[in-house]
Amino acid sequence: MVTARCALWGGRLALTLSLLSASLHSSFVTADTPTVLSCAEVAEQQTPATTQAWLELALVAGHCYDFQARAVAIDALGVRTLALSHRIRDGVRQQVVQHLDGPSVSIERRSIAGYMARFTPEVNSGLKASEAWAQHVASYYDISLQEDARVAGRDAVQLRFSPRDQQRYYHAWWVDKETGLLLKHVMSDRQERVLETFQITQLHSPKLYDGGVADDVSAEQADHSWHAQWLPEGFVAQPQDPGQPVSNQRVYSDGLAAVSLFVNPIEQSVLKEGVHPLGVSTAAVALVSEGDQRWQLIAIGELPSDMLQRIVQSVRIEP
Repeated sequence: MVTARCALWGGRLALTLSLLSASLHSSFVTADTPTVLSCAEVAEQQTPATTQAWLELALVAGHCYDFQARAVAIDALGVRTLALSHRIRDGVRQQVVQHLDGPSVSIERRSIAGYMARFTPEVNSGLKASEAWAQHVASYYDISLQEDARVAGRDAVQLRFSPRDQQRYYHAWWVDKETGLLLKHVMSDRQERVLETFQITQLHSPKLYDGGVADDVSAEQADHSWHAQWLPEGFVAQPQDPGQPVSNQRVYSDGLAAVSLFVNPIEQSVLKEGVHPLGVSTAAVALVSEGDQRWQLIAIGELPSDMLQRIVQSVRIEP
């Protein structure tokens, strides 16, 4: 989920800046003096009355609550039970996912609270990050709202995202009415066959963060000697996540799905060219030569495999 689940739960999105799709003309805005988002004010807001308002609340809520939870993830790899921990301390989000099945595996991610993906349509638009993100998502998905849902014993609303083209997948969210936290996410393919279900089964006493978080955090813009010449419509290159080391990676997102693109010189063994299933994600691999150097190109994301192959085949490396 800068898939949206990534935006709400951290995860895959190590954000970097790159070129945009030729069909998308967007500019990024970074604040010299970030505005401060009061989590108390978020909690005091009236119940959202529109689909877009629910979208905005769901994104912001992930930056404003401490909580512990149990969850289940179901995909092609099987069923996994997870323990989730989310804390905010001194403006820093700490997200921990612990696998409860099989070998003990714990994954931790720290990021600046308030840092959100960039989808601002134009400079000085006056939009908050959450507003720009919600508008961007609505440009590429038809979104429907069902208000009488229930997940893990909690009242929720269901948001269904139907893509307006064949370049991306279907998504459905269940958002907690009390807090705005994401309780469940289902992703389905072009034929609406379920690919992945992620669901919180127990949400333990979410506690509102009593401070404020930056509403628009400035980010580094990494520079690379390569770029993708083609991206699905609406996929925007993302700035480098503040506090994260610069890597030979770029990340693109349409607000719900994300694609990570890696370009590395070949020095040892490499992956075989073609498509490799990775659970709910897919990796497309290409090998190219530029002068005397061989390169391995990898695109990983929650997109149809033909889209990932087209992205990786469009990469051009500057000599």
